[in-house]
Amino acid sequence: MAPAAAPKQRPLSAAAFRAATNVSRETLDRLERYAALLEKWNRTINLVARGSLADLWRRHMLDSAQLWPLLPPPQGRPRRILDLGSGAGFPGLVLAIMGASGGDVEVHLVEVDQKKAAFLREAARVAEAPVTLHVQRIESLAPFPVDAVTARACAPLPRLLDYAAPFLRHYQPGAPPPVGLFLKGRDVDRELTEAREKWKMHAERLPSHTDAVAKILRIQLPHFGDDQL
Repeated sequence: MAPAAAPKQRPLSAAAFRAATNVSRETLDRLERYAALLEKWNRTINLVARGSLADLWRRHMLDSAQLWPLLPPPQGRPRRILDLGSGAGFPGLVLAIMGASGGDVEVHLVEVDQKKAAFLREAARVAEAPVTLHVQRIESLAPFPVDAVTARACAPLPRLLDYAAPFLRHYQPGAPPPVGLFLKGRDVDRELTEAREKWKMHAERLPSHTDAVAKILRIQLPHFGDDQL
């Protein structure tokens, strides 16, 4: 006899998202405006898989928001986040919205696609989330100091580290080493094995709160000329 299918998960509501993340009512309102714009634009621009919108608050909002507690602690200034291949804004725009009220983060979004960049610009305006949008290829962006590099569905880990390394190896005096926070799926172990053939790194696999087979990779690279990791 075939095993019984796992019960289908109910879509996560906005209220349940707020309970899970403890965001303020103001932040939830910003996220709801963003969600409404995403659903509207997604009818004509392929921002996310249409089927995933049925569980938008789990598949996209909570999936992104789970990175918030993993960000480096504040250093008396807004934490600078660089989000690679931002697409529809996950996770970078969600993190920007979560930090908008308190000025806790400074978020840089990188997206080369002009239509997606137009969406990001409008979504940031509607959600009142200050961001810096770089409409260019990641590899053409000049390195600058960051506290964290984030990405989801941007590239396999070996190529993602090619993009992120100039920023992750740019240590700031007196600040903790920058970290990469990458949302990865079921191929995470294979990607890590391939990446280790080229990169010396400290990598942690952290559980995802939205997908039992997914992982969050928390990665640090050694400083230029430093082989301690």
